[in-house]
Amino acid sequence: MDKTALPASVSRVGLVLIDGFALMSYAATVEPLRAANLLAERPLYEVSHLPVSGIRAVSSGGVEIPASAEINEQIELDIVIVIAGGDPGRFEDPRILQWLRLMARRGVIVGGVSGGPVVLARAGIMENRRMTVHWEHAPVLDEYFPTLIVERTLYVIDRDRLTCGGGTAPLDLMHALIARQHGSNFARRVSDWFLHTEIRPSGGPQRAGLAERYRITSAPMVNAIELMETHIADPLDLDSIARLTGIGKRQLNRLFKEKLAVSTMSFYRNVRLEKARTLLAQSTLPVTEIALVTGFANSAHFSHAYKVRYGEPPAAFRRKLLNTFGPASSRDGK
Repeated sequence: MDKTALPASVSRVGLVLIDGFALMSYAATVEPLRAANLLAERPLYEVSHLPVSGIRAVSSGGVEIPASAEINEQIELDIVIVIAGGDPGRFEDPRILQWLRLMARRGVIVGGVSGGPVVLARAGIMENRRMTVHWEHAPVLDEYFPTLIVERTLYVIDRDRLTCGGGTAPLDLMHALIARQHGSNFARRVSDWFLHTEIRPSGGPQRAGLAERYRITSAPMVNAIELMETHIADPLDLDSIARLTGIGKRQLNRLFKEKLAVSTMSFYRNVRLEKARTLLAQSTLPVTEIALVTGFANSAHFSHAYKVRYGEPPAAFRRKLLNTFGPASSRDGK
């Protein structure tokens, strides 16, 4: 089973709680899953609490969350999310780090919230994956893991990895997660339950909302673009996008051509190419790896699509930047 596309039955979610986690980050992660079960009137998510201490986890405010399961090799999960605060750079429990590596090898979707992405990095499972982290912990990643692709965004979904900045951002991450399994309309019902009507895209808050950015008001189009931006490395096909947005693919294509003068899948390819252009400018990743993390089958396919879009191959664009501004690490101030 491809666990990146979540199973249609009950999804088993394990929340790994590291003492000192922020209660807001925890609540914004778990409550949308509870609401999804309530609104669906059947279990969609089975949540297990997995304190690293084995008995209970204590939040930064002193609230205790008792264990409902134990971290071991026998536990069966579809999604693991590490929630951490405090100083995650000092987290060194070899048993937990090894277990996270085991989950990743098994194909379980592994995520981190707030300081949790730092723990994933310490486990060595974030190479060649785009990711984000709470701004407070970003310097740790920059210093100890300079080769990782760290973005200053609310959340990032890259294939089988989920990372989120914490605070209220998990509400937006959970919206994207529920949408990719159960459709955008149901995900919006869950968000409305929390009066969370202004869903922020993964690239927020530095960017305007999707409706403002593209000057569109069509809900199916906004939903479709949200799905595209959370499926960069593992592109969806047109049938899947149409099904998850709740309209037919012909109608969806007609909307994109009317409003944006381009087909749905051409727009999607341009979204991925824009992400690739950003990575070319702001990272030192080889072109072959950039092709992979933006969903192209190989570097030749990527280079051709990039040249058609921008009029020059990706290597030429990077050389031009290098000659003008110097290495990417210098431009980023690292």
